[in-house]
Amino acid sequence: MTISAASPHAQLIDRLGDLAEIIDDSTLTRALYSTDASLYRVAPAAVAHPRSTDELVALVRASLDAGVPITARGAGTSCAGNAVGPGLVIDVSRHLNRIHSIDPEARTAVIDPGVVQDQLQQAARPHGLRLGPDPSTSNRCTVGGMIGNNACGPRALGYGRMADNVVSLDIVTGTGDLITLGVDDLPELRSLVAANLGVIRTEFGTFIRQVSGYSLEHLLPEKRFDVAKFFAGTEGTLGVIVRATVRLVADAPHSLMVALGYPTMPDAGDDISNLLRFSPTACEGLDRRIVDVVVAKNGADSVGDLPAGDGWMFLEVVGDDPAELRARAEAIVEASAATEGWVVDDPARAAQLWKIRADGAGLAGVSLAKPAYGGWEDAAVPPQHLGEYLREFDALLERHGLHGLPYGHFGDGCVHCRIDFPLTAPDGAERYKAFVEEAATMVARFGGSMSGEHGDGRARSALLPHMYSPAAIDLFGHVKRLFDPRGLLNPGVLVDPAPVEQDLRMVAVSRSPLAATDAEFVEAVHQCSGVGKCLADTTASGGVMCPSFQATRDEKDSTRGRAHALQEMVNGSLISKGWRSPEVHAALDLCLSCKGCARDCPTGIDMAAYKARVTHETYKGRLRPRNHYALGWLPRWGRLITTVPGLGRLVNLVGRTPGLGRALRWGAGVDHRRAIPQFASRTARSRLERSTGGSKGRVLIWVDSFSDCFESMSFAAMAQLLVRLGYEPEVLDKTACCGLTWISTGQLDGARRQLTTAAAVLAPYVADGVPIIGVEPSCTAVWRSDAPELLPDDANVAALNGSVLTLAEFLERDADFVAPDLSGHTIVAQPHCHHASVLGWGKDRALLERTGAKLVVVGGCCGLAGNFGVERGHHDVSVKVFEHDLGPAVEANPDAIVLADGFSCQTQLTSLADRSSMSLAELLATH
Repeated sequence: MTISAASPHAQLIDRLGDLAEIIDDSTLTRALYSTDASLYRVAPAAVAHPRSTDELVALVRASLDAGVPITARGAGTSCAGNAVGPGLVIDVSRHLNRIHSIDPEARTAVIDPGVVQDQLQQAARPHGLRLGPDPSTSNRCTVGGMIGNNACGPRALGYGRMADNVVSLDIVTGTGDLITLGVDDLPELRSLVAANLGVIRTEFGTFIRQVSGYSLEHLLPEKRFDVAKFFAGTEGTLGVIVRATVRLVADAPHSLMVALGYPTMPDAGDDISNLLRFSPTACEGLDRRIVDVVVAKNGADSVGDLPAGDGWMFLEVVGDDPAELRARAEAIVEASAATEGWVVDDPARAAQLWKIRADGAGLAGVSLAKPAYGGWEDAAVPPQHLGEYLREFDALLERHGLHGLPYGHFGDGCVHCRIDFPLTAPDGAERYKAFVEEAATMVARFGGSMSGEHGDGRARSALLPHMYSPAAIDLFGHVKRLFDPRGLLNPGVLVDPAPVEQDLRMVAVSRSPLAATDAEFVEAVHQCSGVGKCLADTTASGGVMCPSFQATRDEKDSTRGRAHALQEMVNGSLISKGWRSPEVHAALDLCLSCKGCARDCPTGIDMAAYKARVTHETYKGRLRPRNHYALGWLPRWGRLITTVPGLGRLVNLVGRTPGLGRALRWGAGVDHRRAIPQFASRTARSRLERSTGGSKGRVLIWVDSFSDCFESMSFAAMAQLLVRLGYEPEVLDKTACCGLTWISTGQLDGARRQLTTAAAVLAPYVADGVPIIGVEPSCTAVWRSDAPELLPDDANVAALNGSVLTLAEFLERDADFVAPDLSGHTIVAQPHCHHASVLGWGKDRALLERTGAKLVVVGGCCGLAGNFGVERGHHDVSVKVFEHDLGPAVEANPDAIVLADGFSCQTQLTSLADRSSMSLAELLATH
């Protein structure tokens, strides 16, 4: 970006002096922050990551002095476009995440704006306290962002909105003043409120989910002029939060769930006013559409039985007395108009039912025939009108030829819905505007709010005149000018808003040449909705995504960041060199191709596949980096080395010899700190002693290149185990490589050739009913993910999908197999990433649990990930990924059996922890 010496951006850099180092105006970073979880795209001039509150204050003041617009940003999970802006985006999440104090007696916490909500919950838990509001993004959203859009969540019915949980705020206003809301008097604001009491009393605070606009009701004399509460929901348009004091609450010790079934979801909506008198803490509504989506994705067992009907409400009641709680829950069932109702006593069953709602919410955007989007995402009406609103909303969708999967917080009258707006159609912007304008008119007629919890942002600010009188809209402008007279704080939001159809990301994409030539890829990368689950550390619960982000904490290394870079490549206005754009390759460089996102991302992003495609297109017909030939063709080299007598020993010797070994690693593009794995003297397949007459018949062990050519006991152990169990194991006498290393280095034409050949060799075994067991998880997984995607019309590939089994899957089918007794042992198990994400590790877990051993299952990735960890430039991140989960787990269990089926995982453990490990086959064969 060329910057004029007189530009506001240049003036800002000049004013900051040494602090200019916290400003990043690179094309890649601007691309990463050009969108959030909304429909909107606005490229900033620069992004800043202040390291302290002093730097934050200095940065805001310098920006204001230079006339640079400011948008404060937390996790960037805004569904309404609150966190994108044209000037300087200030990301407070990376460094400003300190919890300064927790006062158990006062039940308050003093925090930086970048503190993640779950971080605060964890710190408050030992005191028996928590922050009340609980949005679905709680494991990555920042409390500053929650204050900005007045977040709520399912249990706002019991704990209130974020506004109800703010005590005081230190902010920098648009005048550069550092003030404390809740303490400072602000006489000009008092005068403005006093002059408009009639407007405020009649139009504001009419029901709990009236989140749209400024919540001026908190400034009324009878509300004690609570400016801190008023500031919640102002979306960064009046000031930047520097520090916050928030209220904490104590959870009641007991809770019960009530599940109610109705003929339809609107019927459930009709009943909610009748049930609120029982003071539920949460009340969630959904219908058959959401349930069918969850069943299709996760299976019928994930849902189980439901009360009779096609619409449901799940309520939670809490209290100190179990008997009173039970009576209240039964009274809800009795008083309801439900077709059938249950009190759910079993906490596990209750958790399963709540999960239907949570899973359905995540799947709602990717489960329709066409892509679905936010935009009209969280409108709310007073609960007494909810049933009517739901009926008219469905009729509105039908009139516009649109589809959605509505669900919501019925106790508050808030309804969420992702809708298949035709944004890429020639008239997409006009059709989007027409729908939201009519929807806004309908909501206003019911006395509702354009937004019920996510704020107005760029999606709904221009719709506020449907909801408020001209006098109220004029009052917003007066308030804005008091705090931000030059309009530099989050411009285009709430006051003087941009039209709702301006800056729609998908409308711009429709004009991209790539959208015409490769619509499937364009649609795939735009599945990322920006909700940022990849930012959360979910490895403790068995998640994998996103290992490199956990190591670097840099947005470009998250799944979302990479998706945004690819979206910008498609757009072409900022990242403009297509497949070969250096910004795209910088974003993809640290992707481990672990496929964790393919399972863990709620929208199904498969960054490993996108990286392979980008690399393929980049080097198509061109000379490639040398590691593509060395590591990408590793199966070829392995077959050569293990076929020629003595060559394996020679290569191993060269690899161990100083100087020669370093030269060998340099030639292969391998980091000099990595040891080269030891090649076997001859292939594993050639060492199999064929057994005959097994009573249970033939089994084909499909030996991958890693198991075949490197020193490993996994194959031998599997063969021994199968013989013991009465099978007749066989190996192929032909090459059948899955092409994994070709895929990971983006040599997709070569991968297709490898797969075509291998599938032709393997498919006859499936036709003959011979079971096939894979040894290496990453290679086995190819037949269930990459192969069908690369060769969708190949009948042999289709036959193999789901037919190449893991050992645990095979043993589950053997009624005679009995797991060994390993009581008294501890097993630290590292599921290979592809095993966990593509194949599923549940059957392995069940088998190991039957051994009676104490099982410690490690989430995340080992950090080696095939060729990733050995390549030059990746070593340090590879080590950090290892140290995030696997390293601490084996260190904490020095006497445990370490279980790792993946060749990469075994290699990383030996290299970085000097710990030997064994595969499941070795474990079973030796016990």
